[in-house]
Amino acid sequence: MSGLIFSMEKISKSFPGVLALNQVDFSLERGEIHGLMGENGAGKSTLIKIMTGIYGYDSGSMTFDGKPFQPANAFVAQKAGISTIYQELNLVPYLSVCENIFIGREPRRRGLFDWKTAKVESEKLLGSLGIYLDVHQPLYTLSTAVQQMVAICRALSVQSKLFVLDEPTSSLTEKEIKTLFDVIRSLKEQGIAIVFITHKLDEIFEICDRVTVLKDGQMVGVKRPGEVTKMELVSLMIGRDANELFADKKKTNEHLGGVLLEGRDLKGGIKLKGVDITLRKGEVVGLAGLLGSGRTEVGKALFGADKVDGGEIEVHGKKVHFKIPADAIDANLAFCSEDRKVEGIVPYLSVKENITLAALPKISRFGIVSKVKQIRIVDEYINKLKIKTPSREQFIRNLSGGNQQKALIARWLCMNPELIILDEPTRGIDVGAKHEIELLIREMAAQGISVLMISSEMDELIRNCDRIVVMKDGRSVGILEGSQMTQDNIMRTIAGESEVLH
Repeated sequence: MSGLIFSMEKISKSFPGVLALNQVDFSLERGEIHGLMGENGAGKSTLIKIMTGIYGYDSGSMTFDGKPFQPANAFVAQKAGISTIYQELNLVPYLSVCENIFIGREPRRRGLFDWKTAKVESEKLLGSLGIYLDVHQPLYTLSTAVQQMVAICRALSVQSKLFVLDEPTSSLTEKEIKTLFDVIRSLKEQGIAIVFITHKLDEIFEICDRVTVLKDGQMVGVKRPGEVTKMELVSLMIGRDANELFADKKKTNEHLGGVLLEGRDLKGGIKLKGVDITLRKGEVVGLAGLLGSGRTEVGKALFGADKVDGGEIEVHGKKVHFKIPADAIDANLAFCSEDRKVEGIVPYLSVKENITLAALPKISRFGIVSKVKQIRIVDEYINKLKIKTPSREQFIRNLSGGNQQKALIARWLCMNPELIILDEPTRGIDVGAKHEIELLIREMAAQGISVLMISSEMDELIRNCDRIVVMKDGRSVGILEGSQMTQDNIMRTIAGESEVLH
């Protein structure tokens, strides 16, 4: 089954004022899982859209399955055997599983939808991926992971030879990612070629045979994961030494102030069963733990978004009881949710309006917003946080994930918080933007702002935190600091094997 199935040679594509791709080469073998990486704006999306017929190209050539390839549109590319499963699934939630698999190509009997054939064929396709379910149930009743399997089955039903998976793990749990990877390996065994787009280095090293790195519209390297380190891969993406970029720049505890917030034996809902946490002025404290350990629930409990049933919280040595987030905001606490699209940004408001949303009472008089104050605040934080946007009036939905995140942090910084809770602050953003967010966290701490950093990436916590509180099953089970902060110690603490429990 080996052999070249797809190739691009010296592909270039320009948009007004922008050279999106510059003489890019890209190739894909049958049965190969080929990673595609690069910062936002590197050219990944343009390359994929040319491959799948959404864009034409200005110069160069493509071949697919041994023939010259220049699809007029996405339908032509799909008919030729290229299918794309996007991060935002292109499915119809209120139709059944089998209807989604055969949408647009419905089997018919006497002019009506042939449910029997659709059921049999759908079950056969899902079964080939090890998925067994009632194909008559509505799609929206299934998890995101299973919906992705349905999208893959739809592509299999049209006998696709090449799959493009665009950030397929962004909304999945660890267990669901394992299931997806099993399916991807199954597709590989069937000789199907896969382009795998991700920001996550661990996934590249786990699943991919090769990885192509793009930067500023140019191909800067094709590597096999076993022949390159993660830092070397990152260095290719950002164009400078990643070891220097992510050097340990944490402060020593001598620079920290007094205790700002203390939570003792916090209990709440079904997740929190006893958490102790302390933050000093200007300190970055990390929350580590496996999925479901209660990390996010700690942040929400401290911010008044989740009810605290037991234990106590003190701010500046005084007991507080936040019934709602507004109470926490009044006490100078801030919270950035892990789901910026659902709980963070207001997509059809401008960057200006999103940044000043929380500050409106401060810049309004008799219900009328001072445009002068609003613009002054917005321009200050666009410059300070280096938010890349054509203008302050741009819809925030049109910004990259990293710039959306910076705008959300700006929303809270203009409130002058003493503590900011950041839940997965770098999820779904590229390496360069991740560095900028991490740098921003250090700058906030240097200004005396306390930061509670919740992250599933242990390296990120180790790089940026003064201390790490380890969570397990709704409890804090250990505190690591200084040289104790290693991945091995975090996992040992979770497993109950560490000697650094407090």
